[in-house]
Amino acid sequence: MDSFIYDCIKWVFSLMTKVFFREIKVRFIDPGLVIISNPRRFSPLMAQSSFKRKIVGTIARLLKAIPVTRSQDLAFKGSGQLVFDKNYRFVLNGKHTQFTQQVFPRDTIVLSKTNSFQVSQVISDTELRLTEKLTDETVYRINNSDAYKIIPHVNQSRLYEKVHERLNSGACLVIFPEGGSHDRSEMLPLKAGFAIMALGAMAENKDLDINIVPIGLNYFHPHRFRSRAVVSYGTSISVKSEWIKAYQLGGHSRREAIASLLEAGYEGLKRVTVNAPSYDVLMTIATARRLYKSTAEHKLTIDQVVDLNRRFLSSYKHFEKDARLVDITNRIKSYNNTLKYFGLRDYQVAKTEIAPYSAAPVLFSRLLKLFFLAIFGFPSLLINSPLIILILMISRKKQEEALAGSVIKIAARDVLATWKVLVAVVGMPTLYGLYSLALFSYLRYYNHQHSLLISLGIWILLPLIQYMSVFLLENSIDIYRSLKPLYMSLSNPDGTAQLRQMRDSLSETIAQFMDQERIQAQKWFNNKHIFN
Repeated sequence: MDSFIYDCIKWVFSLMTKVFFREIKVRFIDPGLVIISNPRRFSPLMAQSSFKRKIVGTIARLLKAIPVTRSQDLAFKGSGQLVFDKNYRFVLNGKHTQFTQQVFPRDTIVLSKTNSFQVSQVISDTELRLTEKLTDETVYRINNSDAYKIIPHVNQSRLYEKVHERLNSGACLVIFPEGGSHDRSEMLPLKAGFAIMALGAMAENKDLDINIVPIGLNYFHPHRFRSRAVVSYGTSISVKSEWIKAYQLGGHSRREAIASLLEAGYEGLKRVTVNAPSYDVLMTIATARRLYKSTAEHKLTIDQVVDLNRRFLSSYKHFEKDARLVDITNRIKSYNNTLKYFGLRDYQVAKTEIAPYSAAPVLFSRLLKLFFLAIFGFPSLLINSPLIILILMISRKKQEEALAGSVIKIAARDVLATWKVLVAVVGMPTLYGLYSLALFSYLRYYNHQHSLLISLGIWILLPLIQYMSVFLLENSIDIYRSLKPLYMSLSNPDGTAQLRQMRDSLSETIAQFMDQERIQAQKWFNNKHIFN
């Protein structure tokens, strides 16, 4: 029975990804992508707060997910006002505070999304001792803000017991080691939980052999409908016997063992994810990858795009201060700014290389196609307009709530994407059910002989019609995006010619840089081989 339920959930997730993702190679969405791409059955570790939600909670219980109490979910506003005493950097005072009632050792005080500190000892209602010295930025925050949050420390011993039971029974678990979803361009520091679970379980059971497989989830514009995603599986990480022995010794040795496994996990995840220090760097790397001449020879699959982005980022970090790379980076930024000025995207530049007399008929024919597609697509848009409005309202509300309650999210695009899917999953059959009910009432009122059969048929056909409309919409968007370069070819041929020249020159420079470094690397390898 459990196997049947799991297979049903896997089928539903697979169907959802075909509807909501334009392409997938293989938060709520994350475990779904792992389910459809992983041949093994598994149980995910999910936030306790997710179990309270009707849809997600039901799916979590069917998957036999293990609930995790996250400290950030228990955060609350502290009473009174924090006061800094310049003579005591390890001590924090308060005015009208209730530290003895609200704060405990190992709790965290949060001042902003990037500023927090841990409590070592609660001395009184108005005095705390801290584990670390207060920084100048923290002091500034304390002096210029009245609000602060308290994040309680959570004892996870019960969680570890449940995990050990599952592992001893041969179960496969999926853990998101960053501790929560986010929309940053770089991985967050990993939580120690997964390392403690693995080492603890193997320390208790010497016959247990645990392998950790890094899984990278790479999204292309996850906040957009019909975006793309890549699920990458890395090399399995074996838990070394010396780490287990060190863990069993406790104290400093235990901490070192946990740190070693954390480092191995972090390095494993880096190999299957794209990590950039900022979105600005990520955009620069993405442009460089598109301009690299060897990639123009054939269209890359999305998993090849992700892999090439990783390689470019690795090279960028290595040559970050190289004068040649600095020059290329500045030229790429200038090129991107020029694209914004013209209102074009990089892939559209090549499409401007068409004579004005040839561009005019093509532009006219595509406008005609777009007009007919709009006629066929408008009824679908009208039918789904209540659902579209509901999706926008709820997803944006949840996005605002996530931003207000998180210290790590930038724009909460992960939340936006998740709630668009959740609302659509529930709202779509409900809306079509209401339409079918209205049709049934109408036919029943006029005593139609097959009112129930027709209504059920419409309820089944509407999703299929909608699915076909999605592809019509995609074709319409593709045609619409192709209009801009055609119009530019007609209205500003000199400007587009300069833009193409700028692109070709930059592409050639990037290719030369990559070729030079490839030759240098080959020489270094040959010399090392001769020396050895």
